[in-house]
Amino acid sequence: MIEMVLDIATGVLLAGGSFFLLVGSIGVLRLPDFYSRMHAAGVTDTLGAELILLAMILQTGFSLITVKLIAIGFFMFFTSPTSTHAVANAAWAAGVRPLLGKDLKPGDGEAGPKDGAAS
Repeated sequence: MIEMVLDIATGVLLAGGSFFLLVGSIGVLRLPDFYSRMHAAGVTDTLGAELILLAMILQTGFSLITVKLIAIGFFMFFTSPTSTHAVANAAWAAGVRPLLGKDLKPGDGEAGPKDGAAS
């Protein structure tokens, strides 16, 4: 009985993770500018990957593999948003501006310091 519940929960988590990864992929293809695409990819890949890792944790039971999967999950939870922010900050420093307004024209904001540091 408990194995059937674990299998169902694993299937739901795998389906949810796959759904979020698919939505993020479609968002990268469909959204109009770099920053929107970065947001779609950054948010959905973190959630999708964490759900898939959680499904794998349920299937492995309590073992050393579970500890390794938890470590991978923590690593991804902190590094994925950090790397997304670093790439977006580098794009801003390089002069890539978001598309703003009804006609999606590039914004004319200031880039800030040239060394890439936050202002």
